[in-house]
Amino acid sequence: MNIIQEIKESWGWVGIDPVEVVGENHFGNLMIKDSSGCYWRLCPEDVYCEIVASNREELDGLSADQEFLEDWYMQALVEQASERLGPLTEGQKYCLVTPSVLGGEYTISNINTAPLQELIRFSGHVAKQIKDLPDGTQVQLRVID
Repeated sequence: MNIIQEIKESWGWVGIDPVEVVGENHFGNLMIKDSSGCYWRLCPEDVYCEIVASNREELDGLSADQEFLEDWYMQALVEQASERLGPLTEGQKYCLVTPSVLGGEYTISNINTAPLQELIRFSGHVAKQIKDLPDGTQVQLRVID
């Protein structure tokens, strides 16, 4: 399955109609253009997919925003992950083992690698299940084959 189809199936419930991935980082964050010309950020470690720019001009503005760029590139964390886990191989991304919204920390002990498509699928599945829960709600994860 290609990435666009995976985004549609895993995150379509938020209203995204993806047509093109225009950027990605080492943690599987994707910048996605939709059919209406808006740009969405899919952030697997924080399990969200939301509009960050309503057109290309706004997206270009983000490329000059130092706070956005620091958050996007996560340079210090990428360097730590690369030192501990080695360089990424084809189709793999660094990831938080436990997503931040479920209490996972941005520390090297909570980082591993996973295929990008699995990150998209897993984060969309978790986000859909917790979307209506108030902040601070305790959850229990169950892995089902």
